[in-house]
Amino acid sequence: MALSRDQVVATAVDLLRRYGLADLSMRRLARELGVAPGALYWHVANKQELLVEVADVLLSEIPDPRPDQPPAEALVGLAVAVRDALVQVPDGADVVGLAYAVEPGAARPLRALAQLVHDAGAPASERDEVASLVVHHILGSVAGQQDRAMAASVDPDLPAPDATSEAKAFEVGLAVVVRGLARSH
Repeated sequence: MALSRDQVVATAVDLLRRYGLADLSMRRLARELGVAPGALYWHVANKQELLVEVADVLLSEIPDPRPDQPPAEALVGLAVAVRDALVQVPDGADVVGLAYAVEPGAARPLRALAQLVHDAGAPASERDEVASLVVHHILGSVAGQQDRAMAASVDPDLPAPDATSEAKAFEVGLAVVVRGLARSH
């Protein structure tokens, strides 16, 4: 059977989940697929394009916000769902951060976050910046938690992060942004 773009992306997601971003090279991906590295470039132009596709897959199972939810509530719910999805994937925040830098609207949940920032009342002149702030708050929270877990795994004197406390700290920071949006109306 011929190699497909879907196979390339699915195998890349699998490698990321198993080994992290450092071990997700085009050579390793080709080896996993049993092809020469050049064969991958028939399906993706470069590693950046591949990572945009991987980010989209990582966030693909996040449901759209309910249309009957107030925008600020939907924004919080979606931000928490994105964080919850990424914290389970080694280097997930790094992959989504790169994809967001390359193509900010590539992943549906990130487009929805930007729309919810708009709907929640961000001033027109600041919508893109506020949406970026929310995305980077999510990514920073995930990366920080994963970095603390990694540090604790190599140094037993360091405390392992408490997932509940990490999630609570994230939500407190997000609440500050949402309150700011409410005041900007």
